[in-house]
Amino acid sequence: MLRAASRARGLLDGTPHRAAPRWNPATAGFRAYSRGAEDAVAGYAGMLARGVRPDAYTFPSLLKAVARGGASGPLGGAVHAHVVKSGLERNAHVASSLILLYAARGDGAAARVLLDACAVGGGAPVAWNAFISGHNRVKRFVQSCCSFVDMVRAGVMPTAVTYVSVLSACGKVTDVLLGMQVHKRVVESGVLPDLAVENALVDMYAECTDMDTALKIFDGMQLRNVVSWTSVISGLVRLGQVDGARALFDRMPERDTVSWTAMIVGCVQSARFREALETFREMQYSNVRADEFTMVSVITACAQLGALEMGEWTRIYMSRHGIKVDVFIGNALIDMYSKCGIVERAFHVFKEMRIRDKFTWTTMILGLAVNGYGEEAIDMFHRMIKVLEAPDEVTFIGVLTACTHAGLVDKGREFFLSMIETYKITPSLMHYGCMIDLLGRSGKLAEALTTIGQMPMTPNSTIWGTLLAACRVHGNSEIGELAAERLLELDPENSMAYILLSNMYAKSSRWGDVRRLRQAIMEKGIKKEPGCSLIEMNGMIHEFVAGDRSHLMSKEIYSKLDKMLTDLRGAGYVPDVTEVFVEVGEEEKQKVVYWHSEKLAIAFALLSSESNVAIRIVKNLRMCLDCHNAIKLISKLYGREVIVRDRTRFHHFRHGFCSCKDYW
Repeated sequence: MLRAASRARGLLDGTPHRAAPRWNPATAGFRAYSRGAEDAVAGYAGMLARGVRPDAYTFPSLLKAVARGGASGPLGGAVHAHVVKSGLERNAHVASSLILLYAARGDGAAARVLLDACAVGGGAPVAWNAFISGHNRVKRFVQSCCSFVDMVRAGVMPTAVTYVSVLSACGKVTDVLLGMQVHKRVVESGVLPDLAVENALVDMYAECTDMDTALKIFDGMQLRNVVSWTSVISGLVRLGQVDGARALFDRMPERDTVSWTAMIVGCVQSARFREALETFREMQYSNVRADEFTMVSVITACAQLGALEMGEWTRIYMSRHGIKVDVFIGNALIDMYSKCGIVERAFHVFKEMRIRDKFTWTTMILGLAVNGYGEEAIDMFHRMIKVLEAPDEVTFIGVLTACTHAGLVDKGREFFLSMIETYKITPSLMHYGCMIDLLGRSGKLAEALTTIGQMPMTPNSTIWGTLLAACRVHGNSEIGELAAERLLELDPENSMAYILLSNMYAKSSRWGDVRRLRQAIMEKGIKKEPGCSLIEMNGMIHEFVAGDRSHLMSKEIYSKLDKMLTDLRGAGYVPDVTEVFVEVGEEEKQKVVYWHSEKLAIAFALLSSESNVAIRIVKNLRMCLDCHNAIKLISKLYGREVIVRDRTRFHHFRHGFCSCKDYW
């Protein structure tokens, strides 16, 4: 930008002033140049070279183009110098454009000097409007609000343009009290009905989450446009009222990119990821083109669903429509590929990104960590430090998770201490959870329990659940019982506590305790959340629930599952029913585990996909022991890579082994 500004300034400095006739009709085009300020100045220099002398109609367009281009000081100063040379600095419209330029550049002090010194003594509404609008452009919304107050105190009458700018600022800083005062002035001023002002009022109240007032104004509007509808929809989405937003959205007479994006964002924020993708498909059928904001939300939905095919298609869509992969889209793609279990592609996106921010590095570290690439994640952290990108609390969650997967206990302790001492980050419950997981995985259960006792905050159910899971793996029933007791005190209906504790007892052949737990579950009426597995096939998301037969291919799926189980038994598979808590016979218990959702999803994948394609499943619960054992064998018998993302972690099954090393 500085190089471009220097070149443009050189054009100005080297161009003589010559008197000549009309040229001004072309000056309005300065703002339309695709390359912004540099092209606008080049056009102005060309005008001067042809002997055309600028006048009061020339500079407003040029200055607004320079302001819109985010011009640096030298370029803006060069244009200002030409204004002074032309003797037009006190012309009201030129002065207002200069005020806008300096305010939009973040130099509020210089803008205020110009405001006070302009020809009309700082009293013209157009000058104040430029001052407030300039602050808005650089997101100095508090200054915008203060400037409006100063304007009123100076006795200057606000215009409709003023109200639109200040209401926008009030919304951005959620200052509903000032917004209400502005609203009162709007009503008293007589500017209503004015569509732009009414839209600004609706948007301000919606931004401040006062949807009752926003809807009241919206319902009373004589005219509405797509902005009016979108403001209300966005406000409802912000409050999580997606159904209400959708009802309004369906009533819209016309929809644009912003309104479609608002609905997609709402679905994503409400964890309605399949609905988000369906809405995006509807958007395509409506021939409305998406933008960068749309694509970030769509890619996020793909990430949560593990919808790799759809995620890949979004890249094709962006290429076709010229949507650039900016840092936000790049970060979303890294997250999507990581959550689909393809770290190689995530890393490729990372390498291709010319601009990276803290979130880029953190997302890559987390992606490597959760997929079992602990050493690589730690190496990425050190690279992040070398480029002077400061880590935050989320970065350290990724690093500690990486240490957990790599079994680097001492390294994990070092990172935990450096987070506190070097980076002055106060550990949260999640950081302590990572440490408990790290210590528990390595069998240091007593140290994990001591660490819980030293926490400055009360441990939650996740902390105790993590310790209980470690006790199950290492067979420590003493600490496990304590962890289960604490967990059930916090969450008496937590079925996972009973499952893990019962499994631990079964592993120790404490069958009496197993029966006691099962009896307690029956008496308390505790029910396990139904298992649900999602799998993408040919761009469609298929959902399987344990024992469900609603799928269109249900008959073929169960037939394939029977054949699959026969092959597994031949390879030595014995069903593990220790996590089945229904009072039925042994044969019925085996059917329960046979029909778990991930097994149904795998049977469907074996029927519907090529033999060289990895099977990717997203499950809502922690995977049970039986499914884990079965899928290890499936990966060996069928030569298929199976990637399961459950509630706890990623499992990459290859050649009869799992990346989690049987700890989850």
